[in-house]
Amino acid sequence: MATNKQTDAARTNVRKAQAGAKAKKTISKVPAKTRSALGKQGAAVAQRKRTGSSEPKTRAELYELAKKRDLPGRSKMGRDELAKALKPK
Repeated sequence: MATNKQTDAARTNVRKAQAGAKAKKTISKVPAKTRSALGKQGAAVAQRKRTGSSEPKTRAELYELAKKRDLPGRSKMGRDELAKALKPK
């Protein structure tokens, strides 16, 4: 699960890309910052799909582990925050 900031950024990027498509612009004419953000989001999703045979990949799996360890504040944590909190110290 993404944080609110990540979700808002993704929505903004999608809106910009859609506006560009409506104006018949190609992806190369979308602002560089938007192109970069879209690329990073896609790369992150692809990497999660490729990696981690024994490690949990989804927020739901991480949440279940946090639940078993009785981690406080787990319901408000995103995927990355749960992964960081569950790492052995």
